[in-house]
Amino acid sequence: MSNADAPGADTVIIKKYANRRLYNTRSSSYITLDDLSRMTREGTDFQVLDAKTGSDITHQILTQIIMEEETRGEQMLPVSFLRQLISMYGNSMQSLVPSYLEATMDNFRANQRKLQETWTTSMGPDALAKLAETNMAMFKAATSAFIPGQKPAAPSDQPKPAASGDDLGTLREQMAAMQRKLDELSK
Repeated sequence: MSNADAPGADTVIIKKYANRRLYNTRSSSYITLDDLSRMTREGTDFQVLDAKTGSDITHQILTQIIMEEETRGEQMLPVSFLRQLISMYGNSMQSLVPSYLEATMDNFRANQRKLQETWTTSMGPDALAKLAETNMAMFKAATSAFIPGQKPAAPSDQPKPAASGDDLGTLREQMAAMQRKLDELSK
């Protein structure tokens, strides 16, 4: 067990009882797999213990959460990946797969952070607000034309679109720069 898996002061202990109920010892309340899924997304560290034996069953519960997520809607794990994963069980390479998958996911998350930083840097912190203002102005103008008995708003009543011709050119340049950076990241 690595340090990341070792229960610490911040680790929430969840007890699973024979009746399949999960008990959060920190909040002193029963929870569901959906609650554990939410906790995982929020980055809350938890460990699930069998209430009777005290054995760590976190891996089984996380696998169960993945199974339920996969049956609910959009499937994230392609069939070909699942087949390849299953074929690795019992294979001499089986012991390498967990560390490989973990490193791959860490790399994926690092690239995701870089992409977000690149987007924020190239677009600027106010880019989404400007885009929202422009969209609202266009929406108000469009709806005023279709509402019976209401005259279209006068130009002075309408908010100015945030993206003028110069701003639009700047946005296009920034998008092209971002595309180049994405292309570099994918290499």
